[in-house]
Amino acid sequence: MKTAWLPAPFPVPQGFATDRLCLRPLTIHDVIKDYDAVMSSRAQLWGLFGPGSDWPLETLTLEQDLIDLAWHHKEFQLRTSFTYTVLSPDGAQVLGCVYVMPPTRDDRDADVYHWVRTSERAGGLDEHLAQRLVPWFAQTWRFARVAYPGRADPHLT
Repeated sequence: MKTAWLPAPFPVPQGFATDRLCLRPLTIHDVIKDYDAVMSSRAQLWGLFGPGSDWPLETLTLEQDLIDLAWHHKEFQLRTSFTYTVLSPDGAQVLGCVYVMPPTRDDRDADVYHWVRTSERAGGLDEHLAQRLVPWFAQTWRFARVAYPGRADPHLT
């Protein structure tokens, strides 16, 4: 079993809300909405976790997504990594995800990956989320050195 990345008593933030989204820990209860978001944005998500990453596979099933969500939920409980779901303000639709991972380099506090539904990108939701994550990590998590792998935005490196 993995060792906790952020051991107690570090207070793990439970999320935040804006006028366009609500961010909270991902659980297995999100599976139906999550599966819809993932599969509708599949092509956009390839490579999210680095070159050659083929998640999500074209053959991903609802049951496999449930297993993934259960694993993320357990990692959150074990404090080895933290996955948040991005919801519409009313909670009716999953709009994306945020993954807070242990840093891959010693000069970082965390590596963060995030995405929003393909259908929400044209309306600027990706930028909206990205701009809110930077101060959230600085102020709430108290992380000064967060990396956003794969992001070209200079304020996200």
